[in-house]
Amino acid sequence: MQKADEVMSHLKEHQKYPATKEDLVAECSNLSDFSDEDKAEFSEKLAEGTYNSAEDVIKALGLE
Repeated sequence: MQKADEVMSHLKEHQKYPATKEDLVAECSNLSDFSDEDKAEFSEKLAEGTYNSAEDVIKALGLE
């Protein structure tokens, strides 16, 4: 993921939890400062489920 630091920052500062994969992917898709490749990678790597914190999402994406 090219902008991993920015993804982590957004997850920590702007995302509301709990959030489902569907919620997170929809939010990511609306961000104009992330490339289509990063958006696709985010969607592909994130498993189905509900996430209770940014740390849960970061761990699921393998960004920790």
